[in-house]
Amino acid sequence: MDIDLTARTVAHGEPWRVAGTTLASRFFLGTSHYPSPQILSDAVRASATQVLTVGLRRLQPESGGGNSFWQRIQALGCHILPNTAGCHSAQEAITLAQMAREIFGTAWIKLEVIGDDYTLQPDTLATLEAATTLAKDGFAVFAYTTDDLVMAQRLHGAGCAAVMPWAAPIGTGRGPLNPYALETMRRRLPDAVLIVDAGLGRPSHAAQVMELGFDAVLLNTAVAQAGDPVRMARAFADGVAAGRAAYESTPMPERAAAQASTPTVGMPFWHAP
Repeated sequence: MDIDLTARTVAHGEPWRVAGTTLASRFFLGTSHYPSPQILSDAVRASATQVLTVGLRRLQPESGGGNSFWQRIQALGCHILPNTAGCHSAQEAITLAQMAREIFGTAWIKLEVIGDDYTLQPDTLATLEAATTLAKDGFAVFAYTTDDLVMAQRLHGAGCAAVMPWAAPIGTGRGPLNPYALETMRRRLPDAVLIVDAGLGRPSHAAQVMELGFDAVLLNTAVAQAGDPVRMARAFADGVAAGRAAYESTPMPERAAAQASTPTVGMPFWHAP
């Protein structure tokens, strides 16, 4: 079956704002590990995303090696969210963010400071240190963190444009390991922009966190390493949209006991046993 690779309209719901920018899509997409540049372009179009994250360590558009790839990214017409992937200290991340602002011409930065190379768990203390400095320097900081509520509160208080807790470790695709923590974070930070970043593997995972009221999701591996990245990008877009629509529609409350959906009182033909 042929797939329409052109951009399509997705039922995103109402437009929303982050870092002073109005967006329709609530699906952010990464740009690494795709089978080919053409499949990346096709997946981006199928996803209808408006924000792409790019690793400065992997791509420096002013160097000859990454120039053609950078031109392809630019041609997609999305907002660019550079990231500090690979940094292991606050100062390293700050320096890389400053370079990214000069190279990409944007104050947006996805802040990542890794504390453990095995799990790629962020160093939350170093992240907070770097976020505080960068926010004061005029950056719109999108801070990658764990699902720890107190750290999320501190990052929000430091002036981050968005706090981005993981659902599970990067690249695992296991989905939300602690939905309660994510639900609590959303409830306790009602005015913060919260974006789930990392660990989502299936569109149903995206729908699940969006149903909790998160503002958006950001992922890469689940699309890039799917058997068909283009169709998976489309499926994730549908999952994000469905989850947001469900949240905005106010789901029915859970009940401890069954309750018939069809009333029996007043039915014309009802025979007692």
